[in-house]
Amino acid sequence: MQLIWLRTDLRVHDNTALSAAMERGPVLAVYMISPAQWHSHDDAPAKVDFWLRNLSALKSELHALNIPLLVIHADTWDKAPKALLELCMHHGIEQVHVNEEYGVNEEKRDLAVEAALDKQGIGFTRYLDQLFFKPGSVLTRSGGYFKVYTQFRKVCYARLHHSVPSLVRLPKKQSPMHVKSDEVPESVQGFATPPQALRALWPAGEDEARKRLEHFTDDQVHYYNDERDFPARPGTSQLSAYLAAGVVSPRQCLHAALRSNNGEFETGNVGSVTWINELLWREFYKHVLVGFPRVSRHRAFRPETEALKWRHAPEELEAWQQGRTGLPIIDAAMRQLLATGWMHNRLRMIVAMFLTKNLLIDWREGERFFMQHLIDGDLASNNGGWQWSSSTGTDSSPYFRIFNPLSQSERFDPQGVFIKKWVPELADLNNRDVHYPSALGRLFGVDGYPAPIVDIKSSRERALTAFKSLPHRQAEPQSHE
Repeated sequence: MQLIWLRTDLRVHDNTALSAAMERGPVLAVYMISPAQWHSHDDAPAKVDFWLRNLSALKSELHALNIPLLVIHADTWDKAPKALLELCMHHGIEQVHVNEEYGVNEEKRDLAVEAALDKQGIGFTRYLDQLFFKPGSVLTRSGGYFKVYTQFRKVCYARLHHSVPSLVRLPKKQSPMHVKSDEVPESVQGFATPPQALRALWPAGEDEARKRLEHFTDDQVHYYNDERDFPARPGTSQLSAYLAAGVVSPRQCLHAALRSNNGEFETGNVGSVTWINELLWREFYKHVLVGFPRVSRHRAFRPETEALKWRHAPEELEAWQQGRTGLPIIDAAMRQLLATGWMHNRLRMIVAMFLTKNLLIDWREGERFFMQHLIDGDLASNNGGWQWSSSTGTDSSPYFRIFNPLSQSERFDPQGVFIKKWVPELADLNNRDVHYPSALGRLFGVDGYPAPIVDIKSSRERALTAFKSLPHRQAEPQSHE
């Protein structure tokens, strides 16, 4: 008897561990509920709810393959070995199959489970699934992990040109088993069920993920390069939550992108190439997570930036969190996050740079808040993005490059359409004033919309001074790295 332990791979199609297990069959599937562990990771209620809804949809897909789905509980991952071992002993499991996950806690959990099973003669096999390349297999000439994305991408392109990772075939359904599936809980204690309006934005299941992928790569991807930075336009794939939960695989995304571009990686349709680059950014940050474990431990990638004197400004932090900074593009973005569990990528950079540069508040505060609210929260990508914006990370924005939220607003939401949707108290302002209503002075008084909590120019100078005062600034990584 084989067991597939499902984690962030909630699908039956192109699932490496599932297919491998079924080839050796018969197969049982198990999912582990770990509320305290999820809390410690700041997983968002919207994300946990999304997991459960997708697990429920997956249960039907597994049923069609005659695979029973079992649900076990291990409040924290240190209890995972005992919980899984008991299940394996009860059902006579010979081998446990898992798709690899990345991060310090994930690695510690899997090693402990493997050791416990091994003592009882039960195998534990891991598979590469959520990445194109195994971490440690894409290295610099000197044998280290890449610190610069462009050089990492160059090596990845060379390998993809040589061999594109194949999609994994779904085996035929197995013979019926006399094991009853468990009920999938509708909620988990400690994680509030999100409003129905939010849930409706993110329907569960592989069919929905496939539909979004096909719609995007059939049409919208051709405009992706031109429209992806404009939050008022439907320019992005809206697949990030499905990728984070493993409802769709990066291989499926890559193959769809290549189909949209006649099999080309670097030429042809610029939109498809740009989107493939985004898939490789996701890959890069997961490799960084493995190669530099300190980023899993709330540490800066650039150690010298740990000496930065961040400000303790709880009222300003709260204003940022609640979308009442007095800067409309910042407030609109934060309100989008609170209402939908998602934020447009351009806006993620703008609000992150505003928090870490203009407010000079520790990037870890923003990283944590995002994880607590994002339905697509992913440790590697979220950490990588925050450290890029705060100039503490790998391949980061130079500390002196600080986005001006006003010019960003005027450039990427020129008509104020996005702002007026999420900050409706500004809906009557013209296209010029909506970006910075406080410039209207005493004439302005719309439903108590706040004045800016910080001066853009002076706060920029404050950030530059703080970074320049660091005792030692490491040189920018060289291109060969």
